[in-house]
Amino acid sequence: MGRLIRLILLLALLIVALGFALLNAESIQVDYYMGKLSIPLSLALVVVLAVGAIIGMIASLGMVLRAKRQNAKLRKQVKNTEKEVTDLRALPPKYER
Repeated sequence: MGRLIRLILLLALLIVALGFALLNAESIQVDYYMGKLSIPLSLALVVVLAVGAIIGMIASLGMVLRAKRQNAKLRKQVKNTEKEVTDLRALPPKYER
């Protein structure tokens, strides 16, 4: 069932992308330092979107790595605490009189 839903969503996304490309098919001139390039507007928009997504992922990489490091540290703390609790439960009880 999940595969069917994913397939339907993928087909819907492809139809929307095709419509986007057809509506923005006119050519634009891209000037850069070494020359000029004529590409469709839809391709330019998709490339700029992809570059922006990559820059966003690179910018958030520091936060993700910091969170992973903190998660590993906390997991180690939990493991040590669980071991300590297990060791304390294994001790014979002390009865004070």
